[in-house]
Amino acid sequence: MMAMVRAGAEPDLPALTAIYNHYVLSTAITFDVTAFSPEQRREWFDAHPLTGRHRLIVAEEDGQVVGYATTSRWRPKPAYDTTVESGVYCRHDATGRGIGTLLYRSLFELLAHEDVHQIVAGVALPNDASMRLHERAGFRQVGVFHGVGRKFDRFWDVAWFERPLHLSA
Repeated sequence: MMAMVRAGAEPDLPALTAIYNHYVLSTAITFDVTAFSPEQRREWFDAHPLTGRHRLIVAEEDGQVVGYATTSRWRPKPAYDTTVESGVYCRHDATGRGIGTLLYRSLFELLAHEDVHQIVAGVALPNDASMRLHERAGFRQVGVFHGVGRKFDRFWDVAWFERPLHLSA
């Protein structure tokens, strides 16, 4: 079955938290180091309204959330407001099926009429699947920060990507 994309809703918070916690506890994909309860993720959830630059959308299959994508504030200074940071997380048993690509495509369509100029994304390395996803979505790598995250008793690099919201043909 093809995933359906929709805006994230409050009842999704437990599923979104479970998806994220898998990566918190099992990978260096995120640099959070302790799992969250849904209530601890509420502030994050509430920072993504139904309109505007900062969005949260979910992919759903058979009534189950299988992934989500967000755009969030990149930096707190007003001059950065037209740049957003994006992220995509798929349920660990739903990766490699095009859900991330579908989420990014849908997210960028939603943002098309918002005051967004640039989208940035960080990818903890190594992560070939995420690197390919971002490249397919029109991002280009602009650099690597070396050893900037410490998790599981080692330091991790982060590749940084950018793409304009409106890609030229």
